Amino acid sequence: MSVSIRLRREGAKNRPYYKVVVADSRSPRDGKFIEVIGTYDPKKPGHNSSLNVERAEYWISKGAQPSDTVRSLIKKNKKTVTAAEPSSQPEREPAESAVDEVSSASPPADTSS
Repeated sequence: MSVSIRLRREGAKNRPYYKVVVADSRSPRDGKFIEVIGTYDPKKPGHNSSLNVERAEYWISKGAQPSDTVRSLIKKNKKTVTAAEPSSQPEREPAESAVDEVSSASPPADTSS
């Protein structure tokens, strides 16, 4: 069985919307598929696709052949994923958060007696 990663057309007339699917290459364009791994809206300006890059890489490693459009979508989404990783906030260590929680949970001492 030859597997391909391609676009499945959805949406109304003159308003295309695509889902990125993994399918048997012998099945029709809008027919049976194995897995949906993303979406693509060509009418939307700017960032117009969402794709699970990990699943795409998994299927490519298993021998799936991406179409030309899907190949470019994978490349574009890889860039956005790698650009987003360094800007993520570092997580605090568990010891610090436990100390913060204990100090904020203890009530202030009453010195008015």
